[in-house]
Amino acid sequence: MTITRAAELLSTWETGLVRAPSGRALLLHLAARPDTGAETLSALPVGEREADLFTLRRALFGERMQVRLGCSACGEDMEFDLDAGELARSAGSPAPSSVRVAEDGWEIELRVPSAADLTAAARHPEPRLALLERCVVSAVRHGADVPADALPETVRRRLAEAAQEADPGADLTLNVNCPECGAATRAELDIASYLWTELDAWARDLLLDVHLLATAYGWSEPEILALSPLRRRYYLELCADV
Repeated sequence: MTITRAAELLSTWETGLVRAPSGRALLLHLAARPDTGAETLSALPVGEREADLFTLRRALFGERMQVRLGCSACGEDMEFDLDAGELARSAGSPAPSSVRVAEDGWEIELRVPSAADLTAAARHPEPRLALLERCVVSAVRHGADVPADALPETVRRRLAEAAQEADPGADLTLNVNCPECGAATRAELDIASYLWTELDAWARDLLLDVHLLATAYGWSEPEILALSPLRRRYYLELCADV
């Protein structure tokens, strides 16, 4: 993992402002693995991307992730902490490129979905069917080939289960008991969205710092960004004392 410099992170943020969530997730993945091309990253199993994003989050903003969640039963706000390093390790279990399902006369090979598969399927009127059509390598029933769109619902559910078992890091679901009413609330943690929100806040704060220091000292943006965060903060304190 390479910790990206401030100027590069600002460039990532600026580019992502006009991107859809899937595009922002790819930009963050490129920041996590700058030596790997976008096409290669898009083809990786989703769980591997999630692990990379948790690792990037840890490098940029630390281990502790604060999460707020509303109780589904009583509406009470719940706040708790997660460990980015632990989540990176749990999501990072290597996933196979494909899985085979043999059940009730069916023999199916399914490619484990990638980020590119999810993005393409989301644009389709029937995302689940589009994902099947992209990821089913072969489907055979009693020796005869069957197209993905002809698979029965029971088989589709089994394939979804097989994909989740093969790449458990692709879907991080929280199950939190409410301290007020005791009810359990389930929610997915979207690390790409979470990290983008943090990056957006960081970038806007940093640009404000650049504005203040440029106004006070006449320095250029590259000169200010070249300062360490500690030195930038010290100069800002001096500005406030004037």
